Order: sequence, then C-alpha cells, then structure tokens
Amino acid sequence: MRKITLAGFAMAIALTAGCASTDQGAIEDANSTAMSAEQTADNALNTANSASSAARSAQQTADEALAKAEAAMKAANEANERAKRMLERASQK
Repeated sequence: MRKITLAGFAMAIALTAGCASTDQGAIEDANSTAMSAEQTADNALNTANSASSAARSAQQTADEALAKAEAAMKAANEANERAKRMLERASQK
C-alpha cells in the first residue's frame, strides 16, 4: 500500500511539474504575442504620424496654391477692368 501511495505522489509531482512547464511555455507564448502586438501598435502609430505629417504638408501646399490662384484672379480682374475702361474711352471718341 505504501508503494502505491508513493507511486501516486511521484505521479502527481510529475504531472504538476509537467503542467508548470506547460504553464511557463504558455506564459512565454503570451508574452511574445503581447510584445509582437506592442510592436505592431508602435508601427501603426509611426505610420499614422507620417501620414498626418504628409497631410499637413499637402494642406500647406494647397493653401499656398490657393493664395497664388486668388492673387492671379485679382490681377486678371484688375486687367479686365482696365481693358473695359480703355474700350469705353475708345468708343466715346
């Protein structure tokens, strides 16, 4: 009876040790997965920051182009007004 009890204890210890190593493996796998997820999140954040910077640059370029277009439109309107006045003066003669 004593041998069976000792064998049972030995078996329980072996199973517990096996579970502990399996649990350690699972913990290491989970840790590796978490580190990979963190790296992926960092990469996504860097990509988003780059995209945001590119968008700000594009917005600035668009604003500058709009300002130049508005200046060109103003100059064209002024030229049209001058031409209109010249035509009116020429038709009065």
